[in-house]
Amino acid sequence: MAHRPKRTFRQRAADSSDSDGAEESPAEPGAPRELPAPGSAEEGPPSGGGRAQVAGRPHRVRGTRGRGRGRVWASSRRAAKAAPRADEGSESRTLDVSTDEEDEIHHSSESKDDQGLSSDSSSSLGEKELSSTVKIPDAAFIQAARRKRELARAQDDYISLDVEHTSSISGMKTESEDDPESEPDDHEKRIPFTLKPQTLRQRMAEESISRNEETSEESQEDEKQDTWEQQQMRKAVKIIEERDIDLSRGSGSSKVKKFDTSISFPPVNLEIIKKQLNTRLTLLQETHRSHLREYEKYVQDVKSSKSTIQNLESSSNQALNCKFYKSMKIYVENLIDCLNEKIINIQEIESSMHALLLKQAMTFMKRRQDELKHESTYLQQLSRKDETSTSGNVAVDEKTQWILEEIESRRTKRRQARVLSGNCNHQEGTSSDDELPSAEMIDFQKSQGDILQKQKKVFEDVQDDFCNIQNILLKFQQWREKFPDSYYEAFISLCIPKLLNPLIRVQLIDWNPLKLDSTGLKEMPWFKSVEEFMDSSIEDSKKESSSDKKVLSMIINKTIIPRLTDFVEFLWDPLSTSQTTSLITHCRVILEEHSTCENEVSKSKQDLLKSIVSRMKKAVEDDVFIPLYPKSAVENKTSPLSKFQERQFWSGLKLFRNILLWNGLLTDDTLQELGLGKLLNRYLIIALLNATPGPDVVKKCNQVAACLPEKWFENSAMRTSIPQLENFIQFLLQSAHKLSRSEFRDEVEEIILILVKIKALNQAESFIGEHHLDHLKSLIKED
Repeated sequence: MAHRPKRTFRQRAADSSDSDGAEESPAEPGAPRELPAPGSAEEGPPSGGGRAQVAGRPHRVRGTRGRGRGRVWASSRRAAKAAPRADEGSESRTLDVSTDEEDEIHHSSESKDDQGLSSDSSSSLGEKELSSTVKIPDAAFIQAARRKRELARAQDDYISLDVEHTSSISGMKTESEDDPESEPDDHEKRIPFTLKPQTLRQRMAEESISRNEETSEESQEDEKQDTWEQQQMRKAVKIIEERDIDLSRGSGSSKVKKFDTSISFPPVNLEIIKKQLNTRLTLLQETHRSHLREYEKYVQDVKSSKSTIQNLESSSNQALNCKFYKSMKIYVENLIDCLNEKIINIQEIESSMHALLLKQAMTFMKRRQDELKHESTYLQQLSRKDETSTSGNVAVDEKTQWILEEIESRRTKRRQARVLSGNCNHQEGTSSDDELPSAEMIDFQKSQGDILQKQKKVFEDVQDDFCNIQNILLKFQQWREKFPDSYYEAFISLCIPKLLNPLIRVQLIDWNPLKLDSTGLKEMPWFKSVEEFMDSSIEDSKKESSSDKKVLSMIINKTIIPRLTDFVEFLWDPLSTSQTTSLITHCRVILEEHSTCENEVSKSKQDLLKSIVSRMKKAVEDDVFIPLYPKSAVENKTSPLSKFQERQFWSGLKLFRNILLWNGLLTDDTLQELGLGKLLNRYLIIALLNATPGPDVVKKCNQVAACLPEKWFENSAMRTSIPQLENFIQFLLQSAHKLSRSEFRDEVEEIILILVKIKALNQAESFIGEHHLDHLKSLIKED
């Protein structure tokens, strides 16, 4: 046998789904098959064109099946390329198929698909010249193969692959039946071992197709991936559906197969059918009657329930209880809905008022700091000018000059107002410089009036039962009187402060605790209503420790103290005596008279006191400034430097007095640290040491001692004063020594009285004995 040449199949540039489909298509049992035309005869020697068509057609069938189960996009783009490629690849496939067919002819007794392969073994006329020496089987083997093929054709087990030339095949079959010897033997068939040379057109077409495929493959990679995933999902779904269909068909066929026709059924007549129908009807009627009985039972239950409800409603106690609880539930729900709707508007109005007051407070604070800065700078330049030259003129810019004129203008107005009021003992520097220009005051009043108008309109569309605190408390009071057990079990005393919070906040919008003329808490309508509610609770409750007694404390804790804390942190000026006095008054009412619930008030109270201490520390650090000038510059009491130093000293002393006004609310340690440690010893004592001893110094010392709380010196056994006053006591003794040598002996007596007041008795006795002032010993004994 001649040596087979190497196969030259060209690899297709397609995806894996095409090749898989092509390989699986012959093995699928459900593949469509073409039956041979009736009357077809045995195959004759096929022509070369038939061989090419037979070799090309299986390729197209397999490609179509592969694309049907593969990607969708390939079916439209590659169909146009299949036709030219069928002819181009026919020669390369012919070699493979014909070679395989020769092997299967030699082993025809073992192959069932002999006829299909024999049809593919036809070759072209031009290829007959390419023959080779093969092994020739004997006549018996050839006859056996012929009989097997005829038997297969008789049993319709023959599939014609060349559907386009059925007429020629049938003609060949007729001739073969007439003359069985006319069919060529296997040894007479020629087997081509070389490829058919391609024409120029075929080569050009193949090159253009390969180039187009290469360019399109890169652009289609991403689309292939997505489409492949979609096809795999559809395959999975399709396989499951086909499996279900096969299972259903298999079960149906099995049932059909299991059917045994030999089994005989009993005879059926009209009587039997009638009997069965009557039986079925009887069962349905019984079921219907049972359903009717159940329905009647349910109807009776509904009627009974309705009558029970009516009886309960008609009964006196239970009906009243039910109606009251129901009405109370509806009332509380409506009240909560109303407050939830109004709370946003209330918060906006509160924010507007707070922003307006904050703007005014920041204006005063910034103006005071700017004026202090410009005036001190001007006086510092003036003192330097006095030291270097005799002329007192100093160059001042326009802004500084305008500020100085404004300061002096306001001071002049305050002096005139004090003269008219008869207050002649006022000291410069103790006034609260909180006057606003007329234009700014008009704008402030207008903005405040607009906010108060909005406040009045908050509940103008609400009934009194939902916005009047007295009416709301009356509802809960009725509940407490009628059903006290359920009232206390519901913890209504914990809910009332939360319900009244928005309504109280509305009344507090125009309340400024920093003004002396502000309304006191006890005079407010909500305060009186809550007190009446608590008083009635004490009368109605059998228990002395009623939870309603804590309602007012909880309202103060949840509503009033947070508002006071905001005023202290952002609006309070510790240098203002009027603001401090008013604030202390309100804080005493809140923290002393209404601290029955210590555990609940403690946290809010501590927060408020911390805010007060923090604000005073800030004032000491930022607002106290006492300059020190040479004694020669301040000896003249009418000079600008002396006047400025005096004003700043009295301003610091004013803050010292305001800090000590918190005695009883703040702890003694806190006040001593702030007033004595940070302010007296750090600023006031230094200013006194820089002054010339005399009546003015003694007057200032008297004012310092007058500010000290008497509670600190109530212990009669005290012989020495508190440690923080040690520097002040030493200054008093030093001043007394200097004054005792001059004509100011009356001032020495005043200093001794100051020492006795602050319980510096040991120091006073030592001073009297040292200077032989026996007439002053009576002052110590009287104490």
